[in-house]
Amino acid sequence: MDNRRRSILIAAPALALGLMATRNASAQAKVTEADPTATALGYKVDASKVDTAKFKQFVKGSTCANCNFYKSTSAAEGTCAALGARLVASKGWCSAWVKKA
Repeated sequence: MDNRRRSILIAAPALALGLMATRNASAQAKVTEADPTATALGYKVDASKVDTAKFKQFVKGSTCANCNFYKSTSAAEGTCAALGARLVASKGWCSAWVKKA
């Protein structure tokens, strides 16, 4: 086997692993309040700062942590299906909030 073919066979798995790691890292990006989707949903990192005049459906005590779309990854944050499976604050809130069953 020539050296060029051997290099390709060795590099291909490493390249594939690198691409998978990049995809996982982007899926775990933290959502900011400035993100267009988050802004449209009225996402706030701290639920106590939600504009209740603008979001009349806000229920006191509702947070990302008790939302059906939320899946905890740690005490402080978790992923949100409504925001593209990106990380959100457990104490946050957005208008997509649905009480966890």
